[in-house]
Amino acid sequence: MTIQGLVRLLKQHLIWFILFPCLAGGAVYYFMRNESKVYKTKATLYTGLTSGYTLRSAQEGFQTDYSAVSNAFDNILTTLTSNQTLYYVGLNLLAEHLQLTKPTERQLSAANFQALQTAIPVSFRQSLLKSGDLAYTRVQLDSLAKSSTDNPVRKLLIGSDSYYTADYIGKKLKATRKSASDMLDLEYEGDDPAVVQQTLKLAISELNKRYTALKSGETNPVVGYYESKAKEAKRQLDNSEAKLKAFNVQHNVLNFEEELKTRSVTREALVAEYNDEVMKNQAAKAAMNALNTRMTQGGSLLKISTALTDKQAELTAAESQMITARTNGQPQAVLDKYQAKINQASEELKQIAQTYFAADNGSESLPKMKLVNEWLTKVLEFEESGARMDVVKKRLDDYQAESTTFTPLESEQRQLTRDMDIAEKEYLGLVQSLNQATTHRQDISIDGSLSVLDPPAFPLSAQAAKRWLFTAIAAGAGLVVALLLAAIRFWVDKRINSLEQAEQVLGKSMTAVFPLVKKFAAKSRASRAAVGMFDQLGNAINIEIEHRRLSDHSPLITIFSMRSKQGKTWSAHGLARLYAESGEKVAYFYPRLSETDKSFEQDNIAFLPYEMHPNFMNVREPEELTINGDMPLMSTMNKIIFELPALVGSPIPLHLVNQSAVSLMVLTVHTLWGRRDKELFGLYAKAIRHPLLIVLNKVDGSDKDAPTLGDIEQGLVRTKRYTEPNLVVPGASTTEKVLDRQSK
Repeated sequence: MTIQGLVRLLKQHLIWFILFPCLAGGAVYYFMRNESKVYKTKATLYTGLTSGYTLRSAQEGFQTDYSAVSNAFDNILTTLTSNQTLYYVGLNLLAEHLQLTKPTERQLSAANFQALQTAIPVSFRQSLLKSGDLAYTRVQLDSLAKSSTDNPVRKLLIGSDSYYTADYIGKKLKATRKSASDMLDLEYEGDDPAVVQQTLKLAISELNKRYTALKSGETNPVVGYYESKAKEAKRQLDNSEAKLKAFNVQHNVLNFEEELKTRSVTREALVAEYNDEVMKNQAAKAAMNALNTRMTQGGSLLKISTALTDKQAELTAAESQMITARTNGQPQAVLDKYQAKINQASEELKQIAQTYFAADNGSESLPKMKLVNEWLTKVLEFEESGARMDVVKKRLDDYQAESTTFTPLESEQRQLTRDMDIAEKEYLGLVQSLNQATTHRQDISIDGSLSVLDPPAFPLSAQAAKRWLFTAIAAGAGLVVALLLAAIRFWVDKRINSLEQAEQVLGKSMTAVFPLVKKFAAKSRASRAAVGMFDQLGNAINIEIEHRRLSDHSPLITIFSMRSKQGKTWSAHGLARLYAESGEKVAYFYPRLSETDKSFEQDNIAFLPYEMHPNFMNVREPEELTINGDMPLMSTMNKIIFELPALVGSPIPLHLVNQSAVSLMVLTVHTLWGRRDKELFGLYAKAIRHPLLIVLNKVDGSDKDAPTLGDIEQGLVRTKRYTEPNLVVPGASTTEKVLDRQSK
């Protein structure tokens, strides 16, 4: 929709846009004539949920969880507006009011005090009171409110719309978080300033009480759960440690892994030592065999000496004892004893050898002594090496036997260690969870309640009256309803209401657009616009006739419309007047309206009414429609204007229409254009083989571009003649102006 179309729609429904807001606003203004005064008080609470410092804030890596903070605010608001919280607020308020003996400005107004006295009789009220004991009154009120039988207290707290009911308090109490801060804003309003202040105070107190109880109640089971689980985990850990300790004591080992490393190093050292001793033993044996050979060549006496052999065996035994004692870690005294025995055997063996060789005092005596000494040395080395080899071999065998037992023991110790580690991790995790739960409970116990930053103040003045505000809102709602109805009417309206809509629906541009002309006058802008449009329409028709070049007979102009009262007659009269004033003779055929309609001629215009007959669709010539043969000679006519009846109620004379030079459809705005109209228009356009022009009639605003008096100065005479009643239609008043008959 264009802006012009929107403005046109608003103008059409202007009465709605005035009437609906006035009715809605007037109704609200009337019904709120007895509006009572409203008092409001506010309070601000500090929660500390976002930036507050707690015990957990000192923990390393502590960060604020803003989703948890938002959830905590939701919990606070839900707790505040819960039915149980509001119920206890009303109960406490009623308990305080029952203590009053007279109305006071800061506690209860006179009107509300009198209403309370009426609701609860004096005799009944005395049974609820105990001097200086407000808690007793609360217990009695709670019991009566929850009673299954009707009583005044139950009616005040549950069954009525008084200050003390949860529903009333919930409607008047508002709580919102202030932006993203830790602050919570509370508001309460009512018609008694004292009740407003007291109710908000009690609401804050009840909120702190219930919220703290809920938070403490949810932490105690958690702490108890972790305490029991931690104790059970500690018992399992102690049991695992005891099993591991008993195993280590039983097998005399602290750590199998370290033991295996030590044994591996020791075994490698023993193997190296054993190999070294083998080499030394073999070397000593080889040296000893060589010396024996030389000594055998020098004399056989020493070789066969039994004493020398026995002493050699004794020396070997002493060396073995010495090595065994040293390996087994015997005391130094024992080692010294064995060393002395070895030294003694060595000296005795040397003396025996010297004695045997002393007999030989030859030149070789000195070398023989050296040979004996060397032989004795190698014998000692051989014997010592052999003894050490035996000991090292025994140690290697012992290590190998012990190592075979280490594999199953190591697996068992690893399992025991793993069980202990698992028990320890579980215990430490439970201890950490227990510490967190205990810290959270301690936080609640230290600072569980909400701090009151701004307490509710006593409202000294009432709020501004809302009568005018609600009146304006109602008027706006009425305007919205009017707009909605206008939009609905526009959407469901099947009529053509504007020039743009007509061109969009018909798919053609309008040849002429006529304004609504109530009375022709030269000074009337609508009249000047209509005259100019007739000139434009005449030009368009003449151009189409010229293009057709019909010279054998007078050009026929067919005027039709889908429905009646579209302005066909008015348009035909205007065209006839236009052509007649130019000196042409015009024959105007139009449907007969009454029995008195007769053919006549006036100012070069022949008015020829015709009757509809059953053969109308087969008419080929206009002469076939004459009444009683009263027909002028068509060859003398310069233009023939043929007006068809409304197509929705009559057939199309196809043969006659096809003889037309041009067809002119007349359409008036606000005319219904439905499926039938669309189909008829399509059939007509399909049937003809000549141009089709469209005239839109009674268009609002189409006179804006009307020619001025200066523009039509040359045609003032003709314009004045339009106002004269010189075209008379039989059956009409002699003073009726033909161009005023715009609705046919």
